[in-house]
Amino acid sequence: MATPARNLPQLLTEAKRWFDDALLASMRAAGEQPVTVGQAAVFAALDEGGTTVSELARRMGVTRQTAHQAVHVLIGMRMLEQTSDPASARSRLIRPTAEGARVHRRAQDTLAVIEGVLTERIGADAVDALRRALTAPMGEPPLVEAP
Repeated sequence: MATPARNLPQLLTEAKRWFDDALLASMRAAGEQPVTVGQAAVFAALDEGGTTVSELARRMGVTRQTAHQAVHVLIGMRMLEQTSDPASARSRLIRPTAEGARVHRRAQDTLAVIEGVLTERIGADAVDALRRALTAPMGEPPLVEAP
């Protein structure tokens, strides 16, 4: 019996895991504090001026409790801090500390090198086509009936 072809969500998940594994291993090898994929995702979802935990959760596609847990571990690592939200007395903003900003810049630089490795392996045309395809507007997710 032949193995069924992997669908696009499976392929995209595997590609994301490849990047995550390369980034986290490279950062650990460089002597940075180890973080999880979920904790790294917090940095990708942060605005420069700060972001609420609720907004982080929405952007990350996780529950507020999951985002809150990741944020508080990173606060304990002194990579994030909480500040008052000037727009709402009830809200707190999460933003990187100087150390968190330094680590995030290093991670961004590391990702650029990892993308370069991918370009060497599959070619610039393939990477450019992949970027174009993934940034093309897809519209709202469709609601389809099961066949």
